[in-house]
Amino acid sequence: MALELAHETIWFDKWRVDDAERQFYENKSSSEGSGLGSVASQIAKARQEIKNSLVSVSHTGSSTGGQPSSDVLNRLTKLESENSTLSKTVSTLEKLIVQLTKRLEALDCGGKTTSAPCTKSDPVEEDDDDDDVDLFGSDDEEEDADAARVREERLKAYADKKTKKPGPIAKSSVLLDCKPWDDETDMSVMEAEIRKIHMDGLKWGAAKLQPLAFGIMKLSILCTVEDEKVSIDDLTEKIQENEEYVQSVDIAAFNKC
Repeated sequence: MALELAHETIWFDKWRVDDAERQFYENKSSSEGSGLGSVASQIAKARQEIKNSLVSVSHTGSSTGGQPSSDVLNRLTKLESENSTLSKTVSTLEKLIVQLTKRLEALDCGGKTTSAPCTKSDPVEEDDDDDDVDLFGSDDEEEDADAARVREERLKAYADKKTKKPGPIAKSSVLLDCKPWDDETDMSVMEAEIRKIHMDGLKWGAAKLQPLAFGIMKLSILCTVEDEKVSIDDLTEKIQENEEYVQSVDIAAFNKC
C-alpha cells in the first residue's frame, strides 16, 4: 500500500499556495482602498478652496458697497460722448445726401434739350437746414440750353480750325535753262519777257548768261515755287509761249527747300 502511494503524484503543498494567493489579494485590496482614500481627500481639499475663494469675493464686494470703480465711470462717459458725436455726424451726412439728390435731379432735368418732360422722382422730405449747405451753387448759375448750344458751336469751330491749320509749306528751287533760236536773239529782252510771267507761289531769282555753242548764249534763271500751287510743266509751257525769243526750256537743277 505504501509502495503504491509512493508512485502516485499528489500535491501535498497546495495549502501553501492557497495561503500565498489569499495574502496577495488581501494586500492588493488594501492598496486600492488607500488610493481611493487619497483621491477623496484631494476632492475635499478642492471644495474647501472654492468655498474660501467665494467667501473672499463676497467680502470684497461688501467692502466696496456695490459701487462701480472710477475707471468704469470714465469709460462709460467717453462712450456716451462718442455716441453723441457719431449721431451728429450721421445727421449731417443725411442732410448732405438729400441736398445732393435734389441738385442731381435739377441738373438732369435742365440738361435735356428734347421736348419730353422731365419725370420727377418721389418727393424728398425737405429740411430747413439744407439752405446752410450749397454744394453746386444757386440755380441762377446753371447754364440754359442756348448757352450750351453756343458753347458747343464754338468748340466745334475751334476744333475745325485747329485741324485745318496749315503745316510747313513745301517749296522747291528750280534752275531753268532757256535757249534762244540763234546768236542774234536779244537775251535781255528774253529775260524780261520771262520775268513777266506771274503765278501764285512763283518767285523769280537771279539769272545768268552762259555759253551754249557757236557763240550762242543760254539764259540760266533761278526760281522758287510752292509745290502745291505751281507745276513746273505749266511754267515751262508758259515760258515757251514766247516763241519769238525762246526755242526750248530745260530743267538744269531741282532742289527741295
